[in-house]
Amino acid sequence: MRQVVLDTETTGLEVSQGHRIIEIGCIELVNRRVTGNHWHFYINPDREIDNGAFEVHGISTEFLQDKPHFAELAEDFCNYVAGAELVIHNAPFDIGFLNQELSLLQPPLAKLQQSCSILDTLLLARQKHPGQKNNLDALCKRYGIDNSNRSLHGALLDARILADVYLAMTGGQTSLGLEAEQGANTAPEQTEIQRFESGQPLPVWQVDEAAQQANREYIEFLAAQHDDPAWK
Repeated sequence: MRQVVLDTETTGLEVSQGHRIIEIGCIELVNRRVTGNHWHFYINPDREIDNGAFEVHGISTEFLQDKPHFAELAEDFCNYVAGAELVIHNAPFDIGFLNQELSLLQPPLAKLQQSCSILDTLLLARQKHPGQKNNLDALCKRYGIDNSNRSLHGALLDARILADVYLAMTGGQTSLGLEAEQGANTAPEQTEIQRFESGQPLPVWQVDEAAQQANREYIEFLAAQHDDPAWK
């Protein structure tokens, strides 16, 4: 089974107010294993970013000026997700924005629901943990998943974290991005949950070169805007 864990960042909260997508991050799972076949782009929205949104993700309008428009990426994105089950936390938000972007193309493309199935991990978490906080940070704490790098939201980072959360919520596996050996007759969905002894450090995913390069580009952009940036 092929799944794509997906997250977006946007210029604001309301698609009805003309807000646009500025980042898409996707992590591919095949039979509950992380494949390394990621899809990640920053996107020029051709509009300003709300202050509230900037405070969440830290992505500025200036940084996005030389990035591709969604129309330049749409065919590649649609080919990447076609036929997959999309795993999204609070799916109506991301799907609403993605479908809006698809509708703005000339000619417009069909809604994602016509080429993909969708699994909303927020609904899944609410079913498993009714009456509790079920945002991504709360789920990371509940399942012992390291999200210490998440000082700001980012689509690829959040998709990586969500992949771990989803696998933990649905029975483990090569949980937390680890490759586990399976017997030839063992179905992936039946893989036993990996449990860790008390005090044993949980493994942390290594960030791949593409994500590191994207981060370096953004840090260099920020550094160019300040004479003495506090993070250097």
